[in-house]
Amino acid sequence: MAHSTTMTVRLDEETLSRLEKLARATDRTKAYLANKAIEDYLANQEWQVKAIKEAVAEADKQDAQFIDHSQVVKRVHHMISSPKRRSSK
Repeated sequence: MAHSTTMTVRLDEETLSRLEKLARATDRTKAYLANKAIEDYLANQEWQVKAIKEAVAEADKQDAQFIDHSQVVKRVHHMISSPKRRSSK
């Protein structure tokens, strides 16, 4: 198991109450749930930051091609309204 350390976090009463209820319901500690929530949040944010950096790098290339917003909207509307799409629901 990785080395752990202690960190203090201030929570409003409602959030703490919700955390306590979830801990009881899942038979987990508040610390476990808080750590898991932070891990999940970091993974999501790190993925998003990486994706944004990659997209900016792609857009900064000399041969980058951009599509006008109105064209994107038309394509999306076409995809949504196509008979093939409607029949798969």
